[in-house]
Amino acid sequence: MSETTDITPLPKLAILGGTGKEGPGLAMRWAKAGYPVLIGSRQAEKAQATAAELNQKLGITTIDGYENAEAARKADICVLTVVYTAHQEALTGLKEALQGKILVDATARIDFRNPLPPPPPSAARLAQELLGNGVRVVAAFQNVPAHTLRKDLDQPLDLDVLVCADDLEAAEQVIRLAKNGGMRALYAGNLDNAIVVEGLTALVISINQHYKVKAASVAITGVK
Repeated sequence: MSETTDITPLPKLAILGGTGKEGPGLAMRWAKAGYPVLIGSRQAEKAQATAAELNQKLGITTIDGYENAEAARKADICVLTVVYTAHQEALTGLKEALQGKILVDATARIDFRNPLPPPPPSAARLAQELLGNGVRVVAAFQNVPAHTLRKDLDQPLDLDVLVCADDLEAAEQVIRLAKNGGMRALYAGNLDNAIVVEGLTALVISINQHYKVKAASVAITGVK
């Protein structure tokens, strides 16, 4: 008998609300790492246009565009990157399509004009309560500067992603995603802890504004 090698395919990723500031950068990093990526948008045409643009930039054909719900249904792991004011509406409309999936919620409920920490519960906890036990919600990528994601795709980013989840196995999958996108990631507790991560976004925005930069980020020392 000839030997066979079991190669587990990479999960298919959907970036919901993926035509905004953060989604395209994440899409480029993961597509470059070999993941099949679906860009989701409220309008399929807009998602398809963004996918075509990113494919052209990377010289690939593995990024596709769909309406948000269709992208969610086709994916294994979904990443929500909508603006914070659209968070609840987006989740309500996607509840059925997200069942059985891991949802990575990158929402930080921060007003860029007046960056203050939001009140609890965390956006990811709200998402988990709305979506129910059929969806495993993971909070991550709230503090990653969109400006940084698109630069130097071949180089690791000098920042840490804090990952919060009630389900440790789901958190480990997202930590792997971050690593393959050139980011270090650390498990930082359950979904309730994500309120602190959202608050850190207010600090990062304030630092950016004061020092007139775009790439302030979070890093954790003392962990190898």
